[in-house]
Amino acid sequence: MTDKAILTEKRGAVGLLTINRPKTLNALDVPTLLEMEAALTRFESDDTVRVIVITGAGERAFVAGGDIADLDSRQGLAHYQEFAEVIHRVFRRFEDCDKPTIAAINGWALGGGTELLLTLDIRLVADEARLGLPEIMLGLFPGAGGTQRIIRQIAPCRAKELMFTGDQITAAEAVGLGLCNRAMPRAELMEHAFALADRIARKSPLTLKMLKRSLRQGIEMPLGAALSYEQAMIGLVLDSNDAHTGCRAFLAKQTPEFKGN
Repeated sequence: MTDKAILTEKRGAVGLLTINRPKTLNALDVPTLLEMEAALTRFESDDTVRVIVITGAGERAFVAGGDIADLDSRQGLAHYQEFAEVIHRVFRRFEDCDKPTIAAINGWALGGGTELLLTLDIRLVADEARLGLPEIMLGLFPGAGGTQRIIRQIAPCRAKELMFTGDQITAAEAVGLGLCNRAMPRAELMEHAFALADRIARKSPLTLKMLKRSLRQGIEMPLGAALSYEQAMIGLVLDSNDAHTGCRAFLAKQTPEFKGN
């Protein structure tokens, strides 16, 4: 096994990013975050990659959180400048990525692991996985965007309970809360992730880009402004070749082949 913290590979139109620190349960530190950012940049700039799958190395963890010894070594200002700036920027990069992202949560996703999956579009989770925001147990609270993202994605009362208690939840509970899409046996996780990624990769990459931007920007706007933004974005899509390729293929009862223009 290579000693690189981040492994990447391409499978057709799907890019796979694997966090490769199994000895630390794939804990996140600054060098790992910077490698993640660089890998994401490569996938974003590669037009042959249409969907990105993110998972963890080994069978125990997706990301089991931050590097606690590293956190303990820092004081407030140094943490803010050295670690928090990086993790917030990198997580925002994943959240703002124009290409669809799929989390294949193969094991523990605690602290920063749950905060990372909150930035990803679709979340598939192994039955054995456990999720949670246990920072309160260390006298801390989620500081990589978790407090703000989770309370926008599930019922605030449930989000607060998770953060106030630090309790871990099962894969089934995560699905029930709406944190994850589906749970499945770990042995089937990557197969399902790639099958879903392949289905999405056959869609128009340009339309997916505009759709993601409409969802991402619109949720932060008042409804009236969001509807106007959607109206403008679908107008841009109708100027694309892909939109008319899709319509004509439908009328001809054919399968469209989208080029992304």
